[in-house]
Amino acid sequence: MSDTPLILYIPGLKPKPQPDVHREQLWRCLLAGLRNADPSVAGSVEASSHSFGIVSWTYDFYREHRDIDLDRQSIDALLEKTRADNSDIAEASAWQRRLLRAIYRIGDRLPFLIPKLADENMELHLRDIRRYVRNTDDGAATARRHLKMPLRAAAKAGRPVLLIAHSMGSVIAWDVLWELSREGDYDGRVDLFMTIGSPLGQRYIQRRLHGAKLAGAERYPDVIRHWINIAAIGELTALDRTLSDDFGEMQRLGLLQSIDDIEVFNWFRIDGVLNVHAEYGYLANSEVAAQIANWWKSHQRN
Repeated sequence: MSDTPLILYIPGLKPKPQPDVHREQLWRCLLAGLRNADPSVAGSVEASSHSFGIVSWTYDFYREHRDIDLDRQSIDALLEKTRADNSDIAEASAWQRRLLRAIYRIGDRLPFLIPKLADENMELHLRDIRRYVRNTDDGAATARRHLKMPLRAAAKAGRPVLLIAHSMGSVIAWDVLWELSREGDYDGRVDLFMTIGSPLGQRYIQRRLHGAKLAGAERYPDVIRHWINIAAIGELTALDRTLSDDFGEMQRLGLLQSIDDIEVFNWFRIDGVLNVHAEYGYLANSEVAAQIANWWKSHQRN
């Protein structure tokens, strides 16, 4: 039906598997989380295969796909568990990770120190962010067009939208929603904006968002109804796990109805190494799924 709720997912940086393969694995994780959180909603979502879509923007940005076989066993292992165990929790909370997070936060506050603090992974991350900010080879504009198309289609069909944005995907989503707020031919609204592992709390990112140099309502999108931000303990991308303090002015200005922050544990491991930032781990998390289930039930027909 045209008004079936739409769960739309936009991933972050780094090459992703081919769209159909990527969607299949994300779909597995989403349904696993929903089955743990609310089996009835899981059944309803699964029965509506067109209720979940992904915005596949990374191939145009990198000109390559990631081999899913690099992740398949890790995803299978993720789904064999329903929650983080004591080992996952201890590792995510370890003092070494807290120290590294503190170092990264210093770099965010004092950018001139970044060249001295950055490791190889951070340098690659910053390189890609700069490519996006500078719209190198039209990469940023192309990424935004990929997201605008399904949002416009959903608005035209009258479908309620839950937009899940992981990592850098939340920056792309912000810029798209800011642009759509100022395009007179868009009359849609994102019913729930869910950011997971988002860098939107970083000062480095905030200074580069669309609208950053403006004041008041002009600084923000006005097409979001509710915003839930979810960040995993031990995150190094979501350095600031609370966004309600950074963007609370949106609610005070009446641009959105609510903004809330939730912390979770992510137990995804790749080659045995804990990766609390992994998209698969976020989608399989029952606490994340509970928020999705609540939203889905609010749009089910009686």
